[in-house]
Amino acid sequence: MISITRLWCGVGFEGDSLRYGEKKNEKAFRAPRIAGERRPIVVWNCTRRCNLKCVHCYSDSHDHHYEDEMTTGEARHLIDQLADFDVPVFLFSGGEPLTRKDVIPLAALAKERGLRPVLSTNGTLINETVARDLKKAGFAYVGISLDGIGHVNDEFRGVEGAFKRALRGFRACKSAGVKVGLRFTLTKRNVQDLPSIFDFIEEEDVDRACFYHLVPTGRGEKLTDAILPERMARGAISTIMNRTKEFADKGKARDVLTVDNHCDGVAIYLRMKKEGNPRADEVLKLLEWNGGGAFSSGVGIACVDWHGNVHPDQFWRHVSLGNIRNRNFGDIWSDTSNELMAGLKDRLSLLKGKCGSCAYQKACGGSLRVRADIVSGDPWAEDPACYLAQDELSKKI
Repeated sequence: MISITRLWCGVGFEGDSLRYGEKKNEKAFRAPRIAGERRPIVVWNCTRRCNLKCVHCYSDSHDHHYEDEMTTGEARHLIDQLADFDVPVFLFSGGEPLTRKDVIPLAALAKERGLRPVLSTNGTLINETVARDLKKAGFAYVGISLDGIGHVNDEFRGVEGAFKRALRGFRACKSAGVKVGLRFTLTKRNVQDLPSIFDFIEEEDVDRACFYHLVPTGRGEKLTDAILPERMARGAISTIMNRTKEFADKGKARDVLTVDNHCDGVAIYLRMKKEGNPRADEVLKLLEWNGGGAFSSGVGIACVDWHGNVHPDQFWRHVSLGNIRNRNFGDIWSDTSNELMAGLKDRLSLLKGKCGSCAYQKACGGSLRVRADIVSGDPWAEDPACYLAQDELSKKI
């Protein structure tokens, strides 16, 4: 994740301790000594079932029962394993996690064991009662996905009325005192809605916003043409930066981040240098501490799917590192006998193309290796979503 608020605006939030090693308040996460020592944030795809039909769904989910999903007992055992491995965050995802009936007690158990439970949801199943249950269970954060306003979102989600029900979810969470955020996937089909999304964030008093770059996998595997080209990507990042700064200037800073494309951090730095911003060198140091993609998939982010398979991240489900039903998560995650896992933990020398020669490699870390693998068949090829020009990356400024 790239914190636009911290880097561009100089305003920090509690998650910055994990991202940049900073600990400025008592609510901050445990800050690792160096980024490479991070314990992973674990995404648990607790069910494949989903009540929507999103065109870019990485799990290719449908609204029916799937066989052999992890039981409540197995989920409790997983939570024990993650707590023993000192995992900081346990993210309930899906499918749609709220179609699983034991999410609330499992979240409460995770919190009791010292994990930070968070929820990734389409929001359509959240009403006032559910929101109060989420609060009582101890969810630290609920991220609700929107991919546009009104009919734009409904077209992406494949169900008419999805936007209205997600809006109900946002408002119910706010009413119950649950920290709620918006999750938006940037594509050529919806990038024009960014200004309206920021208006929505302000009008609905949304606490946090994460803007994801598309990873074409699952049902979205044929959406490679929807990855933002250079001009659109630069325009989108500029809009996100400018609107985030407006919030900060009003004294109403929001925690705004971009996800799955670490060249965003370099783009921020290059703009700051071009504009003579005195904080530019500080920002580059933060980015280099973070390491970008070098400490994400296979290091700082992990995925456990509904069958118990462990993956380097939630998009890399064509690679399984082992299964928690027959081996401890910590043992699986620490095992570098798998060639891909060994490479992900020490990837810089393996990078090719533009990523291999980039002067900002320590800040970007080769970005998202799974996108390179999906598009080219080579996990060490250049990330096809890098929108920075070769001449910008040839030497540091």
